Amino acid sequence: MSRTWLFGYGSLVSPASLASTIGRDPGEGFHIAHVDHFGRRWNYGSKVLRGDWVHDGQEVVRGLVVSLGVVAAEGESCNGVVFDVDEDELAALDWRERDYERVDITDVTTVDVGRFDGRVQVYVPRPSSIERYELARDEGRAAIRQSYWTLVEEAFAALGGDHAERYGRTPAPDIPVADIALHPLT
Repeated sequence: MSRTWLFGYGSLVSPASLASTIGRDPGEGFHIAHVDHFGRRWNYGSKVLRGDWVHDGQEVVRGLVVSLGVVAAEGESCNGVVFDVDEDELAALDWRERDYERVDITDVTTVDVGRFDGRVQVYVPRPSSIERYELARDEGRAAIRQSYWTLVEEAFAALGGDHAERYGRTPAPDIPVADIALHPLT
């Protein structure tokens, strides 16, 4: 069975978050890595997550939930992890990340292990998800879930070294971080 290597730069840096999708601990196939010429951004407008929150005294009902994405960005570098998955696990991740597209980034990826010879892909937000985010942001109905924000911060801190500080260089979001009560999209 063939295996695919993926680069995680947000919630997929958390072994627990990854395991919740692929059904196993990523174990020894989980390595610190970085990707050149890409930058992390708060620019992914979820296709399926909506929620309610209050920000600056304003109640938002069924607002858009925003997560991390990456963009091509000359001169930037993005830290994270690479991990390998089989075909069934990849299908589960493709479903989870269904409004992202997988892009090959092998030539710009460095893995912090002595020897690495796999092809690496990353989930990049589709233009429609960025447009969804921008519209909701401009209408004041977009936010980042506090639980997601905390999960990602803790995942980078757990990597040790300067990884939390490097993650901290992600440009600040232009929307609030809020306690969001999620609603299924109907």
